[in-house]
Amino acid sequence: MKRIFLLGAVLFAFTTLKAQPPKGNADKGDVYGQKFDYTDVVDIATLPKTLESVDSINGTFRAKIVEVCPKKGCWLRLFIDENTTAFVKMKDYAFFLPVAAEGKTVILHAEAKLKVTSVKELKHYAEDAKKSKEEIDAITKPEKEIRLLASGIVVVE
Repeated sequence: MKRIFLLGAVLFAFTTLKAQPPKGNADKGDVYGQKFDYTDVVDIATLPKTLESVDSINGTFRAKIVEVCPKKGCWLRLFIDENTTAFVKMKDYAFFLPVAAEGKTVILHAEAKLKVTSVKELKHYAEDAKKSKEEIDAITKPEKEIRLLASGIVVVE
């Protein structure tokens, strides 16, 4: 019985420690994920118009991070304009960003597309972001949003 309890405690500690965002300041030049060439960069503000005419686009985009998942650093929200953000996940869950990346300007290599996000998924991300119960309960409709799947991110400012 003691062994089972000890094994359970070790597994709990391991999963708790693993679920932390990476440490660090997200300094200029820091690279997360795969390295990539970023000489041909597109401002992310052009994405909404581009995605009106194509299903998806692979490219290298410049944007400012407005939110980082505080639970693990496993997703980001990027500023597009005063009314629009883009949601970013990391390809194959292969890397995460530190919470300190919030407010930084980054260049990311990613596939972008429009996606309808379910209420269940929106509530999950709201829970990750430690939103209040009232904010989570207010999510009642799916949302169409710009989604990016990033293979690499570099901090530039």
